[in-house]
Amino acid sequence: MSSNKDNNYHAPLIICHGCDALQHVPDSAPGNEVTCIRCGFRLFRRPKGGIDKQLALTLSTMILFIIANVYPVLTIQVAGIERSATITETAMRFFHQGSPELAVIVWLSSVLIPGVVIFGLLYILLSIRLQFSWAYTRKILVWVTHLLPWAMMDVYLLSVFVALVKLTSLASIDLNEGFYALLFVIYFYAATIASIEPYLLWQQMDKQWAIKSGRAS
Repeated sequence: MSSNKDNNYHAPLIICHGCDALQHVPDSAPGNEVTCIRCGFRLFRRPKGGIDKQLALTLSTMILFIIANVYPVLTIQVAGIERSATITETAMRFFHQGSPELAVIVWLSSVLIPGVVIFGLLYILLSIRLQFSWAYTRKILVWVTHLLPWAMMDVYLLSVFVALVKLTSLASIDLNEGFYALLFVIYFYAATIASIEPYLLWQQMDKQWAIKSGRAS
């Protein structure tokens, strides 16, 4: 009984965002959630698969993200004129047509923010997995955590579907490689975010930093 108390005492401390209770958090099995001992607020979840699964999902998402942005999403043919556009080119056309606000929203939510999140997570996970302790890992994790709610590639996909419905009777529309890559990247992106627990990433970085400091001393 005393050994369990000692283990809990040496467990990491975490503050509950629901009631601000400071508590020791014991280790938990993969797939389980850890809740606050006072109010029952969800503190964090330990995903299954560990760092290797997170790294594999993030790498797959990055490859699909690049394909979705390099290749055209769709091609429209009207009166013999054929036009195709990538996600970025779509945003630029909104800008040139006098809708700069819409262009910024499309590009930020579909390209810039998801790109920062994906490449930032890959940088962090590689640093942890390979035990390199790369520079700026902590700052990047802070940025990624703040940007997660703003990456909304599904909003762009919904706008594509709306455009398809409106233009079907007026033009010939062909879906290109970028469109199918976008479908897959949204799925893999959601799976990646579901597998990531920022608290555990912080914990693993702290352990690596402690080991590195111990060797240096």
